[in-house]
Amino acid sequence: MTKEPPKAGKLLHDLPLRAWFRGSTVNRRPSLAKMTKVDDMVKSVLHGWEPEQPFITPDTKITAFGSCFAANVSNWLAERNFRVLTREAENSNAYVVSMGEGMVNSFAIRQQFEWAWENQVFDQPLWHGYKAEDFGYDEEVRLKTKEIFDDTDVFILTFGLSEVWYDEPTGNVFWRTVPKDAYDPSRHKFRVSSVEENRDNIDAIYQLIRKHRPDAKIIMTLSPVPLIATFRDVSCISANAVSKATLRVALDEVLRDRKDEGFLHYWPSYELVMDVLRQPFQSDNRHPVRESLDYIMTLFEHVWCEGDDKPDLTEAWVIALAASGQLGPLKSGLLKKRNFDRVERVMSNNSFGPSQDVDAERKALVSSLIERARSLKGSKAS
Repeated sequence: MTKEPPKAGKLLHDLPLRAWFRGSTVNRRPSLAKMTKVDDMVKSVLHGWEPEQPFITPDTKITAFGSCFAANVSNWLAERNFRVLTREAENSNAYVVSMGEGMVNSFAIRQQFEWAWENQVFDQPLWHGYKAEDFGYDEEVRLKTKEIFDDTDVFILTFGLSEVWYDEPTGNVFWRTVPKDAYDPSRHKFRVSSVEENRDNIDAIYQLIRKHRPDAKIIMTLSPVPLIATFRDVSCISANAVSKATLRVALDEVLRDRKDEGFLHYWPSYELVMDVLRQPFQSDNRHPVRESLDYIMTLFEHVWCEGDDKPDLTEAWVIALAASGQLGPLKSGLLKKRNFDRVERVMSNNSFGPSQDVDAERKALVSSLIERARSLKGSKAS
């Protein structure tokens, strides 16, 4: 007998899946209700990427640079009294410090390692500051950069975009675009770099670190900050999707090849911003709001850093949810001020989710935070 087709309105994901072989490893995309508890992020986003145990201590020497998101990592860890070499005053003349958040493509990051450790220089000016000034290849700066790299225990490298400007005769890639006064249309060209090129750059960086600092750990991440503009004749939003996808695939290919060696790690900041916090950006639609960054870095510290004096992860998560508009009209400021009476009134009069189960899970999460905070306050008072 022929089975009747599914009734109208029956979705494919509602149908039985017993007919399909799922393999030995299956990780399904979680529903919103299963992305509510503070531990859900470990299951939903960090699964497969978290280290066996934290390896950053207050004595660990950290170097962080790359795209502008690297500055968020550096600032957080330095303020939490971890030793970030790229935040120390005596290292300020190194380009990985003064331009540490402006090396947005994998070519630029690779160039710094090749220059510092292999003494590779280029035939023309490629490195320019925020005001288009030529940085050059100063030997004193190179030696300082080498000193920083030689002293580093953990490298945190953030990749930003795959669109590049390059010098056509040599193939050399600029840090950013070409200064207007130096632009030569006969040789200065724009292109979208390929997955293969970025994979080769990322793997070359990995191998250089393994060669010169064989015991160092490496954490790579993809910046969630999108392009401010594209030089392609398509919308910036769609060009950004390609730019980020290119880098994410390149990173994944290197990670699949190298992860089992035990030195290379990945931090999914891009995924946390884009797939978890939903509307995480400031009014410029590019830079994550402070609450999103605080949650991501609180989670980073809980996963990667040793020590008991860590910020409360549940509180950071609830505040980030409120700031991203996922707790109805509840404002993050009420949570920061611990005005819990008003928070409870907002909860009782509003929905916190698109369905009953999501609403219930989110309200239970907020209630647990309030209950714990009041309990701690009561114990201190007594």
